[in-house]
Amino acid sequence: MLVQGLTNLPARFVRIILVCTDMTLVICALGLSFTLLGEFSLLLQPVSINVLIPAMAMIGFAGIIGFGLHRIKLVMFGARDVFKISLAALALSFLYAALLLATKLSGVPSKTIIFGGAFFCLSIGVRVLAIATLSFLRAQISDRRAVAIFGAGGVGIQLASALRQSSEMRPVFFFDDNPNLQGMAIGGIPVLGIKQMKKDLTDYKIDTVLVALPEEAKERRAAVIEQLEALGMNVRVLPSVVDLLVGRGNEALFRTVSPDEILGRDAVDLEVPDIAKSFAGRVVMVTGAGGSIGSELSRQIFNCRPAKIVLFDQSEFNLYQVDFELKELGRAGGIEVVTCLGSVTDPVRVRDVMTTEKVEIVFHAAAYKHVPMIEENELEGASNNVIGTKVVADAAAQNNVERFILVSTDKAVRPTNIMGATKRMAELVIQDIQTRSPDTLFSMVRFGNVLGSSGSVLPLFQTQIEAGGPVTVTHAEVTRFFMTISEAARLVLLAGAYAQGGDVFVLDMGKPQKIMEIARRLIKLSGRTVKESDSDVGDIEIKVTGLRPGEKLYEELLLDHDNLCATPHPKILRAEETKLSQSDVAAMLLELNVAIKTANASHMRKIVRERVDGYAEHSLAHGTKMPNPS
Repeated sequence: MLVQGLTNLPARFVRIILVCTDMTLVICALGLSFTLLGEFSLLLQPVSINVLIPAMAMIGFAGIIGFGLHRIKLVMFGARDVFKISLAALALSFLYAALLLATKLSGVPSKTIIFGGAFFCLSIGVRVLAIATLSFLRAQISDRRAVAIFGAGGVGIQLASALRQSSEMRPVFFFDDNPNLQGMAIGGIPVLGIKQMKKDLTDYKIDTVLVALPEEAKERRAAVIEQLEALGMNVRVLPSVVDLLVGRGNEALFRTVSPDEILGRDAVDLEVPDIAKSFAGRVVMVTGAGGSIGSELSRQIFNCRPAKIVLFDQSEFNLYQVDFELKELGRAGGIEVVTCLGSVTDPVRVRDVMTTEKVEIVFHAAAYKHVPMIEENELEGASNNVIGTKVVADAAAQNNVERFILVSTDKAVRPTNIMGATKRMAELVIQDIQTRSPDTLFSMVRFGNVLGSSGSVLPLFQTQIEAGGPVTVTHAEVTRFFMTISEAARLVLLAGAYAQGGDVFVLDMGKPQKIMEIARRLIKLSGRTVKESDSDVGDIEIKVTGLRPGEKLYEELLLDHDNLCATPHPKILRAEETKLSQSDVAAMLLELNVAIKTANASHMRKIVRERVDGYAEHSLAHGTKMPNPS
């Protein structure tokens, strides 16, 4: 089509057209400076034809290029561009005056003023006319969808400006709840109030609203999205900096959704001023420091101003990344950062690091955590998660470490998979060691699913959405507790500060959420629409793939809800879980070591069934209904 052809012209051709247009305007302004003074006949004299006009053409060309008038984009034409044209007009006027004096023509002041004013007005007028013409032509494109923009602030204005060159969408009006903006017209687009929003949307047959509110207005944005969805609108969310490619036939690029936005609840305020006192000036060791949780934990510990932070991980690449980030900060802040490669299953290496670095507090975040992978590699999972935990905990007790905090999971409660079972066995090991280690406070923290961590649904869904779908969900009714990486790391720090010995800490995360609803919310917040299975309408399909081996429909945080105790923080709870006797734990570890050394996975699973309370192997994978947690 005509408009698409014009907007798809190569930049080189567009600039040639603009240069030629502005040069023509220079000559027109020159002609007006003579004509309006009744001296048109002088333009036909040899001095004008042979000297004045050619010289002004060359000067005009140099001025246009020098001031970059050919680079002014019509779709973004604004005050800065008007100022640029005014400077060019002023400069050309002075040169024109000099040329008039050189050719000894009369009326220099009058001709100069008329020339400068005429060029300025013509240059702006031609551009405004071009913008209006292209806008009119775009409005006639039949398949250009009408949309509304919620938010007439800076973000909304940027979006409307970007959509001027779109062949897919055209903004009809703004909605805004600011009474000072209502009734105004921004770039020719009216700003309406929200009282009659439903009627206005219906009258103009609009089914898509672009929400253009700044990032800091999270609560307001969430309320607006909910209100628009209740009206049956397709809602697309734009960032504060509009990253939108339009007019080239490509799908608009919308922002990546942050974990906070899909929690379905308010973030838990875990900012406790006294928490830093527990770690300030201390030597803190983090195992698994290169992982998602370990690295965020290291960052937050760093903010507590420890004397030294010891980063321990077996992944060279992951450890390099967090080391590179923190060492620069450490040099600036006077905090020593020590990087140690090693495995938690290596007792000699672990003891040597703790002794050499004089570690006072240990956060044990090193673990294999991906359920399907551990289900197929159960012996490695048990070795790392159970034996590795015992190695680190024993070293902590032997070095009289003040506190040891184990990062656990809600999958440790009535587990249906080996990963959850190994984490529950690790908890049993910690509880047992506490009974013989009065100088060290051992505690455990159970997480829900951590949004944004490696292997979580958020990066998986985002990758699938960017690829155009489908988004895969294992079961329509599967639910999970969710928390952000920041909440998870903060919870660990608080647990370390509140520890009394052998306790389990959990975060009150509200009600568990359906993964299906998380998928729908993420698709909408990413600027797409859900494609229902029985319809061709929509962008991204959600596909149910079936539960994986060892996967539950729901997770729990506690075996017994009657043994909860309060902590100084209202959203953090402490529980006393069932323990095994010292002899039972010793027997469990002995048998587990035998199974690992003989590579006997069947024997390892037998140990889990006998020792882990509530373990139900693959019950959901085979269609057995789990008991209700209540």
